[in-house]
Amino acid sequence: MVNLMLSVMGAFAEFERALIRERQREGIAVAKQRGAYKGRKKTLTPERAAELVQRAGFGVPKVILAGDYGISRETVYQYLRQASPE
Repeated sequence: MVNLMLSVMGAFAEFERALIRERQREGIAVAKQRGAYKGRKKTLTPERAAELVQRAGFGVPKVILAGDYGISRETVYQYLRQASPE
């Protein structure tokens, strides 16, 4: 009897969670339509990003660039990937 009760409660919880996720997705879609979801603001201005790419082209190590611009190495690589047309 206890197992049946737990199974019913578990099924109800899963169903309720599915409804919550569906409403969340709908809310996000509406927010995107009105422009509320624009993503994170870029850390560097386009001018500073161009400067970073230029310095990387001159052979400055990525760890130095990351420290100079106050960003992570991964972010340095992301800026470099965006700059190179492939």
